[in-house]
Amino acid sequence: MRILFVVPYPPGKAPSQRFRFEQYLDLLTEAGHTYQLVSFLSDATWAILYKPGHTVAKALGIVGGFLRRAALLFTVPGYDYVFIHREASPIGPPFFEWIVAKVLRKRIIYDFDDAIWIPNTSEANRIVAGVKWHHKVGSICRWAYKISCGNAYLRHYALQFNPAAVVNPTTIDTEHLHNRIRDQRAPGPLVIGWTGTHSTLKYIEQIVPVLAELETRYTFEFRVISNQPPVLPLKSLRFQPWRKETEIEDLAGLHIGLMPLEDDPWAQGKCAFKALQYMALGIPALVSPVGMNTELVQSGVNGYVCGSAAEWREALEQLLLTPELRIRLGEAARATVVERYSVLANRQNFLSLFS
Repeated sequence: MRILFVVPYPPGKAPSQRFRFEQYLDLLTEAGHTYQLVSFLSDATWAILYKPGHTVAKALGIVGGFLRRAALLFTVPGYDYVFIHREASPIGPPFFEWIVAKVLRKRIIYDFDDAIWIPNTSEANRIVAGVKWHHKVGSICRWAYKISCGNAYLRHYALQFNPAAVVNPTTIDTEHLHNRIRDQRAPGPLVIGWTGTHSTLKYIEQIVPVLAELETRYTFEFRVISNQPPVLPLKSLRFQPWRKETEIEDLAGLHIGLMPLEDDPWAQGKCAFKALQYMALGIPALVSPVGMNTELVQSGVNGYVCGSAAEWREALEQLLLTPELRIRLGEAARATVVERYSVLANRQNFLSLFS
């Protein structure tokens, strides 16, 4: 089969693309398929997208993306499947998707890993929030041949429009990327960590009082790995700029990984990606009881689900004091990912989208 991947971002840049389908591209080739990946944003536009200023350059980059999409329509007839991740364009109605499905009659595999039908406005995207056209998600679901959903919550939404919706979880390559185990007994300071982008830094705030209390009684480092530094009233805080080149090494420096969330419709669509990354490296994950987190983490088995400040405090204190507990939970966490959320475990599920 010839497969066209229509994606928002340049290859190798965005986690949603890297961990939902880019790590399967070699497997598609091994299965005899050929593919082409075409992004909306150029590398140059991506490099400035979340930086202040550069308004004219960003606008020109968006115009360039629309021109590339228009030109791409002339090549679509040569493909058997069109895999669309999130949307063909970040703003405006789904003209591209409509033409592909209704005029060119091509089979669309529609993939998303967030509740993208819900407006989620931040400082970074507030200018274009009004023209995002969030309600187009339902229309694209109707036109799709199959819908690839990151979790059951997203599938439940998609099933309103199309019965051909399946769960295709975000997965981890435990053989070639997340392929090491954190040594919980290695010398050095204990490190509690969090990783994510600027848009999810707000979720840390709910556990700041717990960390502030614990740092008065224990010695540890609270490491934030992100593309922007946080502003938090913590003496233990250390900011680690996220870099793709050192991503695994930086994560493997954590003893405990945190994934706090607010219980709202947007967060319920999250695919527990932070927790998956921690767990794949043998790091116990502490998570809020929101969405897929409760499917992935079992308290006292491979991590802890923490629904209150008292539960966050108790779980962190136990793990800070007991290396044997960190080791036991970390081993079980790694096994959970390998058995249920790895590329190897999900390979056939992914390949079956193209059948």
